[in-house]
Amino acid sequence: RKSKITASRKLLLKSLMLAKAKEEWDQEIVDKQAEKERYLSERVTPLHTSGLSLSQLQDLCRELHEKVEIVDEERYDIEAKCNHNTREIKDLKIKVLDLRGKFKRPPLRRVRVSADAMLRALLGSKHKVSMDLRANLKSVKKEDTEKVGASSGGWSKNVEAMSGMEGRKKMFDAAKSPTGQ
Repeated sequence: RKSKITASRKLLLKSLMLAKAKEEWDQEIVDKQAEKERYLSERVTPLHTSGLSLSQLQDLCRELHEKVEIVDEERYDIEAKCNHNTREIKDLKIKVLDLRGKFKRPPLRRVRVSADAMLRALLGSKHKVSMDLRANLKSVKKEDTEKVGASSGGWSKNVEAMSGMEGRKKMFDAAKSPTGQ
């Protein structure tokens, strides 16, 4: 099936889609930056250190240090919960795969097994089934093979005699002689 859209039209549409996606991506970056600034302005109050005495600056440093410790503890707790959840998710994924029975199958190797061993494996060891395939073959006497070889050997001798330039000369002479008589 041929496409109903020409290649140039397809290229134009692709470039327009990429331009639109880039615009939206840039707008999303600007929006995230604005959201970050808004959040920080709400949570963090600006510091006024001008005109404070040494003791007031030390108290301010202690308060900031306590706040940093509290935030660091919260960050550590959240990180620990996150690690615990990721470990739990991994375990659950493994359990789901076990229940589904989907495992990575190893590459199989070819194994030579006799017919008896295969029947034993399929039917179990309690069934004593012997399957000798060679016993069912027709037995041929040596004299019969010599007769068959002699009758069928003629064509191979004929092909050997006709091969090469001598054979072509014989074929040419054989084609000439019946018409000439």
